[in-house]
Amino acid sequence: MNYRVPQPVPQVILDDVRGAQKMLSGVSRVTAMEGSRHLSALTGSPVHLKCENLQRTGSFKLRGAYVRIAGLRPEQRAAGVVAASAGNHAQGVALASSLLGVRSTVFMPVGAPLPKVAATQEYGADVRLHGQVVDETFLAAQEYADRTGAVFIHPFDHRDIIAGQGTVGLEILEQCPEVRTILVGIGGGGLAAGVAVAVKALRPDVRVIGVQAAGAAAYPPSLRAGHPISIDDPNTMADGIKVGRPGDIPFNIIGELVDDVRTVSEDALSSALLLCLERAKLVVEPAGCSTVAALLSEPELYGGGPVVAVLSGGNVDPLLLQRILRHGMAAAGRYLSLRLRVTDRPGALAGLLAVLSVVDANVLDVSHVRTDPRLGLTEVEVELQLETKGPEHCAEVARSLHGAGYKVMS
Repeated sequence: MNYRVPQPVPQVILDDVRGAQKMLSGVSRVTAMEGSRHLSALTGSPVHLKCENLQRTGSFKLRGAYVRIAGLRPEQRAAGVVAASAGNHAQGVALASSLLGVRSTVFMPVGAPLPKVAATQEYGADVRLHGQVVDETFLAAQEYADRTGAVFIHPFDHRDIIAGQGTVGLEILEQCPEVRTILVGIGGGGLAAGVAVAVKALRPDVRVIGVQAAGAAAYPPSLRAGHPISIDDPNTMADGIKVGRPGDIPFNIIGELVDDVRTVSEDALSSALLLCLERAKLVVEPAGCSTVAALLSEPELYGGGPVVAVLSGGNVDPLLLQRILRHGMAAAGRYLSLRLRVTDRPGALAGLLAVLSVVDANVLDVSHVRTDPRLGLTEVEVELQLETKGPEHCAEVARSLHGAGYKVMS
């Protein structure tokens, strides 16, 4: 489906992106483009991964932040800059400011992952923890800007930010000139808008597809309405694209130039992260692999020519990564949790485990429940966490347990 919003010429043009590319020479990396045999076989088209997770600071955000801060007047630089972010934008602003000799203050939510807070500090920013959600953090940063005169560096709603992010699009065309479709994750829309400006100016035949997490998908209803719409309580593990309202400038560009916006589920995000780790040997955060989730969810949409999926970031908290991998394994049929009742007698558990051993199910955890009033006098409930080899193996495990006389509760 193609959304179009009648607008004048976009506020960011190809010359802006080319200027940003010159400015970023020697600052940002020209990140690698890696092929994916698995995704290519799935879609029937060659699939390449644009690895912005390997960019300095771990995401594309450095590009836009550097261009924005480099464009400040001397008196603005002297006043310093301020930003609000849960992670990637914070690190981009911190490093860009340090490289340009500008003082930076970054507000982050109180619950921001410690590795992201530490990295932002190490890049040179004065980090201030404020608010439980990013909206509260934004307000604090804007109030700081009003009070001190520091320049507020918006994460996506500024033409310099968009021009900087658009350099990803120029690199894609240089690295994969035969590309037919480009997939880009969308939060506020800065990256997708920038890529669309660059690509559509040079190759209007290339499809640019945006991807949002279903629980934080503000763009589809906004595009249908013709203006940005806020959604209440966006909810997704992909915090990098967890934005409740499109940016005004990106919205106009995306409405004019982006061919479609798709949404992906949390299960698809988990499976995509697991695939990137196992098959591509790449650590990618949930927001960063939303494009891969789109390929996994609807592979039939991406035939007909080479596809480039942008992996926008790799900054994932290790504790969150552990939970996501477990969720991804369950979504892929690689992890099975079940409860069943056995007779409370010596050897009963050994008999159960013997059945599982025959079907080659790896037992990760076992727990007993003896005090539930629903249990009979001689019964015990056993909870099992199993590692399996996929949906067919899960079904085989269930059949074997049933055949051995066990009643599976869940």
